[in-house]
Amino acid sequence: MKKSLVLAMAMALGVTASAYAANPFSDVPAGHWAYDAVNKLAAAGVVDGYPDGTYGGDKLMTRYEMAQIVAKAMAKGANVDKLAAEFADELDSLGVRVANLEKKSDNVKITGQFRVSYKDVDGDVDGDTGALRSRLWVNGQVNEDWTYTGMFENTQTYHGMSGDDDLGTHGDDKVELKRAYVEGRLGGLDVTAGRWNEVLFTGNVLDSYFDGVKVSYGDKVKVFGMAAKGADTNHDNVEYILDSEDRLYVAGVEADMGAVNAYAAYFETDSSSHSSYATDNMDKEIWNVGFNYNFAPDFVLAAEYMRGNEDYFDTDKDGWWADLAWKGASADEPGSYGLHVGYFDQSANAYLTPTTDGFYVGDVAKNTDIFDQGYKGWNVGASYAVAKNIVAVVNYYDFEGKENGKDADTIFSELYFTF
Repeated sequence: MKKSLVLAMAMALGVTASAYAANPFSDVPAGHWAYDAVNKLAAAGVVDGYPDGTYGGDKLMTRYEMAQIVAKAMAKGANVDKLAAEFADELDSLGVRVANLEKKSDNVKITGQFRVSYKDVDGDVDGDTGALRSRLWVNGQVNEDWTYTGMFENTQTYHGMSGDDDLGTHGDDKVELKRAYVEGRLGGLDVTAGRWNEVLFTGNVLDSYFDGVKVSYGDKVKVFGMAAKGADTNHDNVEYILDSEDRLYVAGVEADMGAVNAYAAYFETDSSSHSSYATDNMDKEIWNVGFNYNFAPDFVLAAEYMRGNEDYFDTDKDGWWADLAWKGASADEPGSYGLHVGYFDQSANAYLTPTTDGFYVGDVAKNTDIFDQGYKGWNVGASYAVAKNIVAVVNYYDFEGKENGKDADTIFSELYFTF
């Protein structure tokens, strides 16, 4: 047993050794550096020594022997949480439960994700780019009801554009704290507060970073509300409609009915900072409804309808989307895979910051046509878990701008490593 471990175990018991009998083991005489600590552990019944009356301090100890000592120390009230977590499996075989101790010892967890991506666009727009994105999550347990999540991110462009079009996805050596929020229960309410990335439902209306508060109530049928402002970190430097001067309000309901999940929501944003792109300085309002239906093993059909206020941009106000998915890759199941095919018809009045890796003319930060363009087209994609915690995803998009009719065919591929 190491010197530091003997002393630490002895101190954990919190009593002095002088009251106990002298020379508990023949090979630990008075004056030995470990005498007081070993004497204390022996008198407390934590260590027994060997049948020949020796302590055997120079011998290597098995994990099972160490687990027995930890178990005895726990029974005496010693604070050995970290050791209990380390020897949890061995303690479990001895009938000592350490679930609560594991929680205390492992209060903060750090996980990560590394993504390599490549986008190639052909058609009326021609360009390609690749990027490396690193994310590091820090998760902490505040108490039984509340948790904290932080996420640091860095994105590097590793391949330049072959055409004149800026496809977004830039980065430098700066690492940013992109997410920092708490989640928990307040009375009967579930609360999220801070800065996070809200992907509501399918993301066809909203996928963006916000600073704000989201409150929800219910289980199978859940109602929720959100009040927030833009966080100036949206979509790889393409801000779309929302920035830090904009305010967003959302209210909705979700229903889990087994094979069918349905939802409806109302969105309103004060995007006056972008009033030059709209026909009037006015709020943007959107309604949406949708569902997904697991109609057969491994098959899911999903559809969504969106309707915006037609006076915001001088174009139509309706949008809709449908998708059919079969299976899906899971990072913890090597060899798992999935396929899907979908169709989009998105009016610029019917979205705020939509989730899509497809490209359409106007989808660039330097070109304000993005704000009043809209897009339509179809996509097909596949995912495959090439190994544990490594997933490859490929999507093909055939999009065109709804107003200018210009075409863009996009292949977007990604390889994710999680750890």
